[in-house]
Amino acid sequence: MRYLVFTLILCACSVVACGQNSSTPFRVGIVGLVHGHVGGFFEHSLHLPEIQVVGIAEPDQTLLARYAQKFSIDRALFFSNLEDMLVKAHPQAVLVYTNTFDHRKVVEICARHGVHVMVEKPLAASFEDAGAIESAARAGKIQVLVNYETTWYRSNRAAYDLVHDGTLGEIRKVVVHDGHQGPKEINVEPEFFAWLNDRKLNGAGALYDFGCYGADLMTWLMDGQRPTSVTAVTQRIKPDIYAVDDEATVILTYPKAQAILQASWNWPFDRKDMEVYGKTGQVITVRRDDIRLRRAGEEEKLVAAKALAPPEDSSLAYFRAVVVEGMKPAGLSSLETNMVVSEILDAARRSAASGKTVALPAKP
Repeated sequence: MRYLVFTLILCACSVVACGQNSSTPFRVGIVGLVHGHVGGFFEHSLHLPEIQVVGIAEPDQTLLARYAQKFSIDRALFFSNLEDMLVKAHPQAVLVYTNTFDHRKVVEICARHGVHVMVEKPLAASFEDAGAIESAARAGKIQVLVNYETTWYRSNRAAYDLVHDGTLGEIRKVVVHDGHQGPKEINVEPEFFAWLNDRKLNGAGALYDFGCYGADLMTWLMDGQRPTSVTAVTQRIKPDIYAVDDEATVILTYPKAQAILQASWNWPFDRKDMEVYGKTGQVITVRRDDIRLRRAGEEEKLVAAKALAPPEDSSLAYFRAVVVEGMKPAGLSSLETNMVVSEILDAARRSAASGKTVALPAKP
């Protein structure tokens, strides 16, 4: 069983819709093969006419050979060095499948060449690295986006719309659940497991791997507002398997609201869902496509969320719209939102280590 990912995997029809106004393929490079989500991209998007993969940069020759054989990839696309790929292949943008720690280095190199970047979540392994990414993007005049599976869930968009059209009233509490049985238990690729289980390369364990989803969603729901404090508790319930935390709970406080982010490598099955409680109603997302809605004085009802409109229905369509059509990135994928996410994760890691609540300083 692989990591469940619907981001770059479920994009074919959306990219077609996004690309109808242009016959020129979106030229992309692939950076890294150690993130298991790259297999989904190769399986579903490698041969789309709207996408042209012009280069794949990966220093591990064994990985290159494995993916070449599995997906019938032309070996002429392979580069052992990112800089060499950028100079010779001339991608408009790159999709990054390295470990999280390497995101900073990749963005800094791409920024020097004016090449846009989309990384797999989270943005960075530390708030310091996130700041360096932001500075490099600004200096290189490039866009940096962050790809989350849950960005493309119509259920999450429905919840957001109910908050912002006033149906639920002002937010009071949000509870987000993200996790599965554990990377080892679901048999991720060995190169993927190696860095997920490395505090430096991953940022932490389940805290960063799954806590980032809730931090991203809450920041989006709160229109970019930063929490006033972050409190986190982490555990190694399976120390015989994991050298990093496999269980994490994070509490975010705001002037009039709280969020509880639950990140786990210990659940009996995978789940990604959210509960939003307002003054006058509540909404609970049901996986990707449905919500349970209840307002004060009414019974709960199950509602099918409406489909997302292109290009906001898939990662590749969205990335192409930003790079090719000049759409301004916002919300869940944006660098601005993910700077707040990085600050939250960094504070959560410090809180878990110290056993104390971390107050976030006011912005100057």
